[in-house]
Amino acid sequence: MSRIGKKPVAVPAGVTASVDGSVVSAKGPKGELSVSLVENVLAELGDGGVMISTRDDSNKSRAMWGLSRTLVSNIFEGVATGFTKELEINGVGYRAQMQGKNLQLQLGFSHDVVFLVPEGIEIKCPKPTEVIISGTEKQKVGQVAAEIRAYRPPEPYKGKGVKYKDEYIFRKEGKKK
Repeated sequence: MSRIGKKPVAVPAGVTASVDGSVVSAKGPKGELSVSLVENVLAELGDGGVMISTRDDSNKSRAMWGLSRTLVSNIFEGVATGFTKELEINGVGYRAQMQGKNLQLQLGFSHDVVFLVPEGIEIKCPKPTEVIISGTEKQKVGQVAAEIRAYRPPEPYKGKGVKYKDEYIFRKEGKKK
């Protein structure tokens, strides 16, 4: 079983961290984030960074131990460097472009799909077939990427659709005569 919770979370350069009870806050060049931890774990600010420990030896505490450490690590990374997801669009006539603050997608439907960009997320389209999503919150960046991909997931025969840049599409062979 993994014991990732034992490792302290190092505070990156340029980031200030504070622990107030069960709330861990971080302030850095990209913004300010905080995470509220469950009551089964304790957070302490020390020389090596933020140390997460369990209150007791119950299964619930041990389960939340590693999760809490990862959530704290994610807010530090988010305010220091941020998170990005890259999407590729494959298909004839499939493209994306920014229209003001909204993302306009042409994905083979009879209408254009307009995606409203949520607060705290930045979307860029350097090429018509490429979408770059960035932000400070890892969960929000991944959720936005999943929602855009859900409009037209890649199909296995021709590979048409919206896919993650590093995603492999298992291709199927077509019908035989």
